[in-house]
Amino acid sequence: MSNLELALWSFPILLLLIFVRVPIGLSMLVCGLGGAWMIYGNAAPILNQLKQVTYTTFSNYNLSVIPLFLLMGQFAALGGLSQALFKAAEAWMGHRKGGVAMAAVGACAGFGAICGSSLATAATMGQVALPELKRAGYAGGISTACLAAGGTLGILIPPSVVLVIYAILTEQNIAKLFLAAFVPGILAAVGYMIVISIYARLNPKEVGSMPPMPMKERWAATMRTWPVIVIFLVVVGGIYSGVFTPTEGAAIGAFGTGIAAWAGGGLNRKTLLGAVVGTAIASGMIYMIVLGAGLYNTFLALSQLPQEAATIVAGWGLSPVLVLVAILVLYILLGCFMDSLSMILLTIPVFFPIIMALDFGLPPEELAIWFGILVLIVVEVGLITPPVGMNLFVINSMAKDVPITHTYRAVMPFVASDMIRTAILVMFPSITLFVLRF
Repeated sequence: MSNLELALWSFPILLLLIFVRVPIGLSMLVCGLGGAWMIYGNAAPILNQLKQVTYTTFSNYNLSVIPLFLLMGQFAALGGLSQALFKAAEAWMGHRKGGVAMAAVGACAGFGAICGSSLATAATMGQVALPELKRAGYAGGISTACLAAGGTLGILIPPSVVLVIYAILTEQNIAKLFLAAFVPGILAAVGYMIVISIYARLNPKEVGSMPPMPMKERWAATMRTWPVIVIFLVVVGGIYSGVFTPTEGAAIGAFGTGIAAWAGGGLNRKTLLGAVVGTAIASGMIYMIVLGAGLYNTFLALSQLPQEAATIVAGWGLSPVLVLVAILVLYILLGCFMDSLSMILLTIPVFFPIIMALDFGLPPEELAIWFGILVLIVVEVGLITPPVGMNLFVINSMAKDVPITHTYRAVMPFVASDMIRTAILVMFPSITLFVLRF
């Protein structure tokens, strides 16, 4: 068996291991070690590589941004910032038909600006918004669907853990990727609100509204979100302006949200320990996946699969856009079975050389950033695509009285919104890239 055939066979073996519930990081580790062992013919070189890959992976300074962003999200939840965001959005939109659901999406976007995880955003906002949606008379399906979709904004609105990983894998500038994701993130939130508005008109009995608030109370609710606004402006503004690096920005953000949580009474010795332990557990899981992917990608590099795939695709003479669309569709299909981080780590070493070898009429850096944002969007779609959209299960676990089939049915218009947005960004790359040219 040739090295190329060995690499091709590793994919179904990897998917089989994942299907039988072997942890994804361990599955990639096993396939990477086993495949490299077969290429070398003995264990010594791959054991040496295991040592080197482990060191080079975890000594990467940029990787330290992940636990800091996760800790920032933990502190934000403890400080009641998620509730403040939702109450402020509800104060301005809750009296409209479908307005409470729109407020939930808006609050998810705001929370995503200080939390780089989609699952954390969905879980946190679900705890806050589900009781309010039920009280306002919303049907179970649209309640869970809008929160599952809104939760995806956690990885699209900067900062984003997935974008950090993509930047490390492709050696791109993290700050520029964050900047390029901002407009698509806003478009996603607006698109979800439009879906809710249309849904409310087509199914008026499934949505409700709250009594209008006096203007004074609206402004009071808005003022209570000032810690989020200040932290976001300092962290993201500092990163964009070059005042500090993404890692330094994450550290400042974690410190700021910690102070806000302490001032609000949510952070004490007990909750601090819980936040640190929760961050450590989530970081350990992510780092295990990163290590497994690093060894698996080392095996793929030894097999020459990425280079061969790029050469073969370029030789087919297909339109670059057609190749891009095929890759994006594959991501959506993979999203039905895998989580976003695993997809990025597994596929980028194969797909990135293919895209960079094609002529889209863009400079290499802009092409890499545009592709990264498109991948982020379709990975986000996978989080709400039945049957195994991770966000759907996170939200449904909090709304045990809502059948999962109702959530599946109600989330499809949000998936359609994502598809339309993806098509627009494919046709008009400047929507993503124009912010980089100022």
